[in-house]
Amino acid sequence: MTTRQAPPDPFADLVLHTERLGPLPLVDHFLDRLGLEALLDRFVPTEDGRVKVPFSRGLGVLLRSMLVEREAIYRQQETVSTFAPAAFGVTASQVEHLSDDAIGHALDHLFDADRASLLTEVVVATAERFDVSLDELHNDSTTIRFCGQYAGATGRSIRGKKAPFITWGRSKDHRGDLKQLLFILTTSRDGAVPVQFRCEAGNTNDDRTHLETWTALCRATGRKDFLYVADCKLCNRTALDYIDQNGGRLVCVVPRARIEDREFRKWLQTHTADWQIVRDRPNPRRRHGLRDRWWTYRAPTPSREGWPVVWIWSSLAAFNQEQTRRERIARAEEQLWDLAERLAGARPRRRTRKDIDEHVNHMLKAHQVSRYVKVSLGQGELPSYHQDRPGRPGPNTRYVRKVRRYWQLSWQLDEAAIAYDRKSDGMYPLLTNDRSLTDRQVFEAHKRQPTIEKRFEQVKTVFEIAPALLKNEGRIEAFFFLYFLTLLIEALIEREIRVAMELEGIDDLPLYPEERRTSRPTAEQVFRLFSLVGRHELQRNGDVVRSFDPELTALQVEVLHLLGVPTEVYCPSV
Repeated sequence: MTTRQAPPDPFADLVLHTERLGPLPLVDHFLDRLGLEALLDRFVPTEDGRVKVPFSRGLGVLLRSMLVEREAIYRQQETVSTFAPAAFGVTASQVEHLSDDAIGHALDHLFDADRASLLTEVVVATAERFDVSLDELHNDSTTIRFCGQYAGATGRSIRGKKAPFITWGRSKDHRGDLKQLLFILTTSRDGAVPVQFRCEAGNTNDDRTHLETWTALCRATGRKDFLYVADCKLCNRTALDYIDQNGGRLVCVVPRARIEDREFRKWLQTHTADWQIVRDRPNPRRRHGLRDRWWTYRAPTPSREGWPVVWIWSSLAAFNQEQTRRERIARAEEQLWDLAERLAGARPRRRTRKDIDEHVNHMLKAHQVSRYVKVSLGQGELPSYHQDRPGRPGPNTRYVRKVRRYWQLSWQLDEAAIAYDRKSDGMYPLLTNDRSLTDRQVFEAHKRQPTIEKRFEQVKTVFEIAPALLKNEGRIEAFFFLYFLTLLIEALIEREIRVAMELEGIDDLPLYPEERRTSRPTAEQVFRLFSLVGRHELQRNGDVVRSFDPELTALQVEVLHLLGVPTEVYCPSV
């Protein structure tokens, strides 16, 4: 009997190799268009032949990882190994050398590099290659907290360069128990694209940062006539005079402590301003709520610098301030009633006038109602009657009257003060040194300021910049510079797709889960759309037999078209 053997399997030596691409090809397209790889090669060169991964390549890996995966530095090798190495800008042989030490040394060399000149060239390339307008720039700052002692991070010199001072300060995250750094960012009006970044000590006051920021912006943009928009911290004499005397233009909020604010609110008590409406739209939060209306009025008296002061009045802000004032007064009165009951009790904790006055003042100050609630403290008497001797009381029993004195609280509302403040609810002044700007233009420039807050939200929530898991403050500053570049790439992606949608008349795209639509796509939504895209290769003995390009959906093709990214970055064989 003969046995029949199964024919040999012709596919036994074939291996299917899969490489994940994700959104990296479109990220690489923006990096190439910006010329960032070449800039990093020039400013952070690798002169040591023993280095397996050039410093610029290591920084490029970390930058792409922050955009796409956001893994810790010590997990970069593990992260890159799950993708196509070329998408991260490295070769397969370089992946095994992507240790945390290699990334750390790259950060060291970035700290040592001329980052100011590098940032200037990045901004110039952004303006030229993406046609980003730099005629109006918005500046603000936030604090980045650190969970650690950082005892040596006292602004010391590292290899001849001053490192940041990580210390306690006025935390904008309301974490006064943690040390921090000040993260100063400037964005453009056109798409809120970051154009300048700097770190300062954690206890630096914002009003001292504007001189250096404005000078750096002049150097980066090559001009001085841009409109510099900031919050009330800019409104100090040193910064205002410096910018104005050097040919700069500015818009900022006037703080309540300035005399211009007090004079106008006093003037409103006996005069009526000729308000001009500049915005009228439905309530942005409540469908049937109060309409969102904004008015402007140019004050008859200029500022002490002789510049125009434009007052802004918001209907929603006025309504909210009045409601907040009533709630604060109600909470303060509730606590005063509780305190009065305790003082009238048999064993009050607070017995001296000084102790009670301090407690009441602290309470009113905490609720910010010292101006509206006037409290007086007096002596009250509580009589009681007792038998003059023990025993059963009878018709001839004599009683002794005893009086217990206690502190008695009384208060009343200052209706005049409430009415005084109600007349200027929802109003605040803006200052500009550009007399050619209309009130509407000043208002619109100021209302574009909150776009920078979105970048702060991204860097703190999406990118999770805090807490920073690094000990060396020099590497931390270099790491923060990469966060600036990350924000820049994200902003350019968002700007490109939104501008293209407007030009092509596309109202929204189904980028949210369950194909829900959005009229303002974000880079995070775009990255999520391409997160599972991969490429397959059929290999025999290490040689590629056939490649299978990813099959892009219609939505992915449309997004690539809007971004100006050719489909060949994902499908090179097509």
